[in-house]
Amino acid sequence: MTALDDREKGFEAQFKHGEELRFRIHNRRNKLLGHWAAGLMKLPAPEVEAYVRDVVEAGLSGPGEPVHDRVHDDLHRHGIDLSDHRLQRKMDELLAVAREQVMSETKAA
Repeated sequence: MTALDDREKGFEAQFKHGEELRFRIHNRRNKLLGHWAAGLMKLPAPEVEAYVRDVVEAGLSGPGEPVHDRVHDDLHRHGIDLSDHRLQRKMDELLAVAREQVMSETKAA
């Protein structure tokens, strides 16, 4: 194996690790967002975890922001008037929290 092959494998491993971290961070953000939205909607305790799972699954459904659309629609259906901008800002805040949590877990492991 040449030095070039070693570098290529190193870059591939680094890319894979970065993608896995991004995936975990976004899933964590979606879970936090689901809990936050469930609280705003005052969902009964037995429904909260199911709702959070639905929000996380929406994040796995494809390109775009299906999580934003899902939560936005759910909030409006429950009579909560929240602008797209405020929801996006909350998602950004929770992304930062999720990144911090996942990174600290990664360092501890």
